[in-house]
Amino acid sequence: MKIAIIGASGKAGSRILKEAQERGHEVTAIVRDAAKVSAEGAALLEKDVFDLTASDLKAFDIVVNAFGAAPGQEHLHVDAGNVLIEALQGAPETKLIVVGGAGSLFVDEAKTTRVLETPDFPAAYFATASNQGKNLEILQNTAGIKWTFVSPSAIFALGKRTGQYRTGKDNLLVNSKGQSYVSYEDYAAAVLDEIEQPKHENERFTVVSES
Repeated sequence: MKIAIIGASGKAGSRILKEAQERGHEVTAIVRDAAKVSAEGAALLEKDVFDLTASDLKAFDIVVNAFGAAPGQEHLHVDAGNVLIEALQGAPETKLIVVGGAGSLFVDEAKTTRVLETPDFPAAYFATASNQGKNLEILQNTAGIKWTFVSPSAIFALGKRTGQYRTGKDNLLVNSKGQSYVSYEDYAAAVLDEIEQPKHENERFTVVSES
């Protein structure tokens, strides 16, 4: 498959790129500054996410949005998401995979309270979580494109690729140890598994590492 990754130099993007390459996919890193990216074996498209158009994206089977907004500019998660939605409406055969956050996951079965609305949610992450949640809401109300939004667990950290993970939909998961944790490496494996065997078209899913 032809896979493009926006934010390929970040923690999530770089591991998704590596996983895709190891599985034999044709990978392109979409970057604002090619000098800052180490993506050996991947093609490079040097272009700002906010300048991307349908003509840039229609050559790909998959576009992964692993864009990370800087502190104080968290609204750019919504802005970048909207740019990609508009571009992909002109490239309907290209599917969007969004690296989302855990903040918009629900903590109760009735789906009345999201993680970001719980009392202990760190204030420093609220703006990122709420804007990533808005991006998801916009996708859920958008027609004419194919997308999947992938939320990690509450703890999203560098670790190891175990390949042992479990998925859910809109509720925060915990593993057999009672931890809501996923490594970036297992998250990348889950993203590539979804790309290769789609199970969540036009919906969100979440992933937790089991070991």
